Amino acid sequence: MTDISSAGTVPASPSFAWMRARLSRTIAFGLGSGLIRPAPGTWGTLLAWALWQPLTMVLGAPLHQAIFLVAAFVVGIWACDRAGRDLGVPDHGGMVWDEMVAFWTVLWLIPDSVVSQAFGFLLFRLFDILKPPPIGHFDRRLKNGLGVMWDDMIAAFYALLVCALYWRIVN
Repeated sequence: MTDISSAGTVPASPSFAWMRARLSRTIAFGLGSGLIRPAPGTWGTLLAWALWQPLTMVLGAPLHQAIFLVAAFVVGIWACDRAGRDLGVPDHGGMVWDEMVAFWTVLWLIPDSVVSQAFGFLLFRLFDILKPPPIGHFDRRLKNGLGVMWDDMIAAFYALLVCALYWRIVN
């Protein structure tokens, strides 16, 4: 599907101007972090980490944070689906909102320390990159906004599981 918008036709490589032309693109591309090369997923995850502390200060209570995470997930389904259709690529590597929401979920559930967060970051990126089952299955099969968001949530679950096992065994 070709998108002819104020920013022109579908680019071979999305630009900042192309991204800014639609809110869905800006969200899906992680406020521009998905345009950074190499490793846009890592840059999106780093932005998520940098934004987490200010977000928690604004959101306050854990219940408000949970509501935000659910809303961000739902918005991500819409934004990633729309941006994917605009690009003609259902899960373009520059779409990093999925990494951001999934990593926020990790940060929400692990201890609030730099060491714990760094451990969660490394585990999340490892699972997101390696895509062990069933992550790879969903990544290959679900080609829409839900698919883009879902495989990263499973990677977040794996990271949380390993963190929990580590802390249970070590402590």
